[in-house]
Amino acid sequence: MPNDTQRIDLQALAEAASAAMVERDAASRSLGMALADIRPGYAVLTMRVRPDMLNGHRSCHGGFIFALADSAFAFACNSHNVVTVGAGCTIDYLAPGREGDLLTATAVERALAGRSGIYDVDVVNQDGVLLATFRGKSRQVGGTVV
Repeated sequence: MPNDTQRIDLQALAEAASAAMVERDAASRSLGMALADIRPGYAVLTMRVRPDMLNGHRSCHGGFIFALADSAFAFACNSHNVVTVGAGCTIDYLAPGREGDLLTATAVERALAGRSGIYDVDVVNQDGVLLATFRGKSRQVGGTVV
């Protein structure tokens, strides 16, 4: 278990890696995503559902919910400052998002062994209603984020 100094260093590294990713991630920014929290192996992103994100049923298109979950996954698995990509994922949609909803995706590292990781992401609305659950498998490909 890391001591206090090591925890601070790991947190500083997670913050630096996420700052670099925010700067380079035009896709997430264009959808209005904002990083709300970052820690080693953990990330929280938010996104407001805009009118142009609605499908033919006037609910948030699943692709936008997926994009939010996928971005939270990316921030969490890159928080160790090793360039990491998605190797696979699944998502289950449980409830619709609505225009104006503030969606929050919380990504949590469940396992990291060698170069492979598993992350769970829950997407909720502003009332805490679970809209989707996502599981991502990551693969470290080498190099550093910063």
